[in-house]
Amino acid sequence: MRANDFFNANKHGYARVAALSLPVHAADPFKNAQAIIQAARELAKRGVNVVATPELSLTGYALDDLFLQPALLDEAEKALLHVAYELRKLSTLVVVGAPLRIQGGLYNCAVVICEGKIAGVVPKTYLPNYGEFYEKRYFTSGATLAPHTSFHLHTRPEESIVAGKQVFVSEKIASLVLGVEICEDMWVPQTPGSEAALAGANVIVNISGSPVTVGRARERELLAQASSLRGICAYVYAAAGAGESSNDLAWDGQTLVYCLGEKLSSGPRFSPEACAAVADVPLWQIEAARVRNKSFADCATLQPGDYVRVQCAGPGEETVRSADATDKALKSEDAGAAELGPDASSAVARPLLHPAPERFPFVPQDQAKRDQDCYEAYNIQVAGLMQRLSSIGSPKLVIGVSGGLDSTHALLVAAQAMDKLSRPRTDILAYTLPGFATSAGTKSNAFRLCECLGIPCEEIDIRPLAQQMLRDLGHPAGEGEEVYDVTYENVQAGLRTDLLFRLANEKGGIVLGTGDLSELALGWCTYGVGDQMSHYGVNVGVPKTLIQHLIRWVAQKDLFGRETGEVLEAILDTEISPELVPVKEGEQIQSTQATIGPYELHDFFLYYFLRGASVSQILFAAFAAWGDGRWAGKQVCASSAGGAAEEPTESGEPEAAGAAAGAGSGVGGGAYSLAEIAHHLRTFIRRFFANQFKRTCIPNGPKVSSGGALSPRGDWRMPSDASSAIWLKELDRLCQQLGL
Repeated sequence: MRANDFFNANKHGYARVAALSLPVHAADPFKNAQAIIQAARELAKRGVNVVATPELSLTGYALDDLFLQPALLDEAEKALLHVAYELRKLSTLVVVGAPLRIQGGLYNCAVVICEGKIAGVVPKTYLPNYGEFYEKRYFTSGATLAPHTSFHLHTRPEESIVAGKQVFVSEKIASLVLGVEICEDMWVPQTPGSEAALAGANVIVNISGSPVTVGRARERELLAQASSLRGICAYVYAAAGAGESSNDLAWDGQTLVYCLGEKLSSGPRFSPEACAAVADVPLWQIEAARVRNKSFADCATLQPGDYVRVQCAGPGEETVRSADATDKALKSEDAGAAELGPDASSAVARPLLHPAPERFPFVPQDQAKRDQDCYEAYNIQVAGLMQRLSSIGSPKLVIGVSGGLDSTHALLVAAQAMDKLSRPRTDILAYTLPGFATSAGTKSNAFRLCECLGIPCEEIDIRPLAQQMLRDLGHPAGEGEEVYDVTYENVQAGLRTDLLFRLANEKGGIVLGTGDLSELALGWCTYGVGDQMSHYGVNVGVPKTLIQHLIRWVAQKDLFGRETGEVLEAILDTEISPELVPVKEGEQIQSTQATIGPYELHDFFLYYFLRGASVSQILFAAFAAWGDGRWAGKQVCASSAGGAAEEPTESGEPEAAGAAAGAGSGVGGGAYSLAEIAHHLRTFIRRFFANQFKRTCIPNGPKVSSGGALSPRGDWRMPSDASSAIWLKELDRLCQQLGL
């Protein structure tokens, strides 16, 4: 990959798609063709690889018996040829709707155009003939045609075109395979789009003439979302809008892009001007998901196999000649295209991806979705713990509380589980185990939280035991020397866990683990007799960036009262630290992120790595998300109540600022250079591979996030002695090419 190619999303397995709705001129193919040409050119300048226009976009959808007029059909064919001719220099795949005569019947067709060539025609299969629809009065179902029917346009008899079941492969965009269906096709139980997906299409386009009624837009969204989930694909939906006949109906021009169940983009509805939903679709992620989903592959084997793959790349200007009359009429038009999406002409001025990747992929930016995710994650953890307690004789819970994020959240889960089991919270036995660097603030927060929750908390000072062990080991710190190495730290971490296990023996309980998914990914835990081990780990499926929001969600929902909420806000404002190395007065406390790098980036890397992204794709996506800096300075700020208030973004949604630990953490709201991202990615790769042995024997705990988990019994299985050389070599190559 050349250095300049790194900033090209296509080189990383993305395809930019556009669902286009533009004002239609009823029964005037010339004007409609001109509008399509100008809009397609504008979108191509912005890097769009696939453009979908509405159903029958060359003529208009609501023409009724005019579809039976040869004059209209002839002009539609001429307009179609002209569109192809005028777009001959574009490698963009443009899908146009047109009524075409094929072997004596009239068909409602989607026509795929690329580089001056009509690559193929896909007729509509399911023709609605109920309510306001009378399509069978004019059109014939595509199901009546032989699988690969050749035909000729009436106005161009010398040129053969293929109609039928086809998927279209772009020679310019690696991995892009386009499937097409038309409006009603997506409303039936077994859709042509799903069949195309099983035939290999990873982007399904639906060109639609659907009129709008109350609730129809939501129904379309549900179907588009479901289609992208079921087909493991992207789904691009473009509906008819302004200009369609208002005899008995209205039109809203809805445009949508979904991928794997997530909405990537939507355009304005009821717009009098051309508008488009534009999004970069991660083809690599679709491919990786299909490789993992063996049910999809099994289903594909049942596919009849009558789809053909059409290579979309025309030989140039001579492929299609514009009909003279049409050419003169259209060249006289000089209307400009409306603004249709983000400008993709400059890698400097535009985002690398649209929409930009979420900086916190485990934490949705949308407030409503974030609340829903927090509700589900919290209750998954509670339900898992309840089941474990009930199945082993309802023991007490022994937990070490430090005043940090992870132990705080585990304690909240434990309290809720006891409430739902109708057991007293006094069955939770909390212990704070201060060591050589435990701060008064964190210890105070731990005691205050337990007091608010009605949970007994005792203190066991581990310093005498640790000092004796260091002395017995012959470690210099045992004699008071300031040697703060890994042995010094792990002696403390190991003693804490050892004490908790012995307390569990003494009290008739089990040790509740507090370590989270991010720590497991990086190996930031002490193996064996250390915080890597417990009887049950409620946080093992929760990344650090989500833990903070779960705690804030508990506080905002007032699940345990106002006073508890105030303590939680204080904990959220605390720097992430293991508090194992003493610091002198005036010095910064030991910072986890200063040692291993920012959790916000590591969680980003983990999310993409678990989804099968390559090193270059992870680096590119991370730079697209974190390298802009438009969010810089958006920090969690102090509110009048002394807690934390999130600054709203331009969209009105709160930023996921301070996602790892709130304002005090020093994370969230920042930006990273490409060199910084590459540096931290190198750390992630090295630590992830080197610490698989810690994940191979982790305790039971519930999977929480769809982003994945690292249990060797579930989502992630890997030999502990696997080499990271391939991944580091790719990163080295990229850094050399980019001059990093």
